[in-house]
Amino acid sequence: MKISLVPGIVLMLVALAAGGCASKRDGRVVNTRQPGPALGTAVGTAAGAVVGNAAGAVVGAGEGFVGASGTAFNGDRRVVRSWRTETTADGRVIQVPVEIEVDEYGRPLGGVGSGASSGVPAQRGPR
Repeated sequence: MKISLVPGIVLMLVALAAGGCASKRDGRVVNTRQPGPALGTAVGTAAGAVVGNAAGAVVGAGEGFVGASGTAFNGDRRVVRSWRTETTADGRVIQVPVEIEVDEYGRPLGGVGSGASSGVPAQRGPR
C-alpha cells in the first residue's frame, strides 16, 4: 500500500498561506484612534475586568469553602505522651503513660493534666 505525502504537504502549505499576517502589530484591521473602536476597546477592557474579577471571587470563595470544610473532617490526632512513676499496692514501681491530645500547634485540647481531661485514655503497657 502506497501512501502519498503530496496531499499532506499541500494541506500544510494552504494552512500556512491561509494563516495570514496582519500588517498592524496588534492584528487589528481598523483604526483604533476612531471613536467606535476606542470606545469598544474601553468597554471590552472594563467588561473583561469585571467578569474576570467576578469569576476570581467565585473561585476564591469556592476554594475557601473547600479548605474550611476540609479542616472540619480532618481526623488526624496529635498526642503527646509523658510518663509518670507510680508505686503499686504490692510495692512495685512502674511507669504509667499520660497522653494529652494537642492541636496542630502543640496546645493541649480539653485541659492540662492527666490525659483524662483531654478525652484520651492512658494506655497501659503489658502486665
